[in-house]
Amino acid sequence: MVRSSRGEASPGMWRREVGTVVRRAAALPERAVAPFAIVAGLHVPRVPTEWAPHAHPRHELVWVRGGTLTSRVEDRVFTVSEGYGLWMPAGVVHGGRATAGAEFHDAFFAPDRTPAAFAFEEPRAITMTPLLESLLAHLSRTDLGAEARARAESVVFDVLQPSERQFALHLPGDPRIDAIAEALLDDPADDRSLEEWARSLGISDRTVTRAFRQATGLSFAQWRQVLRVHRALTLLSAGFDVTTVSETLGYAQPSSFIAAFRRVMGTTPGAFFDRGDGTSGDVRNPVSRVQNS
Repeated sequence: MVRSSRGEASPGMWRREVGTVVRRAAALPERAVAPFAIVAGLHVPRVPTEWAPHAHPRHELVWVRGGTLTSRVEDRVFTVSEGYGLWMPAGVVHGGRATAGAEFHDAFFAPDRTPAAFAFEEPRAITMTPLLESLLAHLSRTDLGAEARARAESVVFDVLQPSERQFALHLPGDPRIDAIAEALLDDPADDRSLEEWARSLGISDRTVTRAFRQATGLSFAQWRQVLRVHRALTLLSAGFDVTTVSETLGYAQPSSFIAAFRRVMGTTPGAFFDRGDGTSGDVRNPVSRVQNS
């Protein structure tokens, strides 16, 4: 995959971009109060957009094209790139950010008309196959008759499946190391060692190691690697090339970044985006844990 860089790449994952517009979540479309199981729509933010923390009375499925969506839910950060979606259960408080120009799609599902198999209590990654996207685009029409809509909705529930592997960055939620996590969210390229972090916090490096393992299931180095790959997804989707992304995220060589990406995602950046473009119905979801190369 060859992508040209555009502008200046910022390393920060949860740092608000210059020019970001902060919005409150809009009310559900008027059609959502009608007796429909699914109501779908499309928005294209012209500038980087952030939605303040909110919740919906309906389940929500969001996906993007031509950009990324980052959502923060309590102690987790989800990165939604092209080819994937995020199912947000009704009532779950979440915030989100979308990159400028991304096609932001959403669909709302009435809880009382959604099969029990989709009664998830936690957010779930969804593989957005071409068939599923086409069905939801079809349901965004306002001229569908009741019978046609019911047929399409039933097929959606046949093809909508959680991805085999979920991709969420778990934040520690441990006061001993939360400062490390927040600093790295702001700048994933920060290359301070575990020992340097321990000294700055006045605790032992053994305490930092144990705290990361207990809170996230990952070592400090693995957690930082996953964080950097999350940020890389946004930068690559924005059009920055691999060399620029690797430099921005603090890697000495592009090959080091590609190797790290492969360990986390199970594939190279090029292969990941090639199969995440919606051209294949067999799109494998990225993983949430570091795997052996």
